[in-house]
Amino acid sequence: MSQLNRHPFETLEARPCSDGSVMITEVASNSSESDWLWQMTMVDIGHDVEFPAHTDIRRQFVPLDASVSVSFSDGRTLHLNRFDMAHFDHANDPEGCRPEAPTRSFNLKLRKDTQGELIARPLNGTMVLLAPSGWRWFVLLLSGQAKVVADHRTHDLVQNDMLWIDPIPGHPVRIEGGGEIVLARLPIV
Repeated sequence: MSQLNRHPFETLEARPCSDGSVMITEVASNSSESDWLWQMTMVDIGHDVEFPAHTDIRRQFVPLDASVSVSFSDGRTLHLNRFDMAHFDHANDPEGCRPEAPTRSFNLKLRKDTQGELIARPLNGTMVLLAPSGWRWFVLLLSGQAKVVADHRTHDLVQNDMLWIDPIPGHPVRIEGGGEIVLARLPIV
């Protein structure tokens, strides 16, 4: 049977990054050690910030509350609206980020050949999630209300609720409701 496990938002702790410019909340990772293969973070961005350089990380980045402009060392600027997804790696490493207003960003960081997918979007009605064997879903409800239905199990979500879904392969999981949602499909490692 599919498993639905609450991930308690209230236990997460925001900490300043090494230079103190932003607050970073580690949401989850596959390991509590520094050799993680995937990690999810939320970053509070209230002003212009620099992106730390990473040679070993691929990052999926999405602004949640306001648009941002991401700058690169070659002079390019990438404008991202709320829920626009950007993919960064060592060949496309951003230099800085300028928010139009204070915003949070959600980041999925991947190392080595680890795969994963980040989705942020409005929720209107019903979404169906599938996961092949060896995969699970993470859900963060940013606003609104929703219900997750997996097999004969249900779990109600309200704003800021987080949930892990370990589905039976081939069994669809439904999310019903309205609001805004962040999803991550991650490997079980």
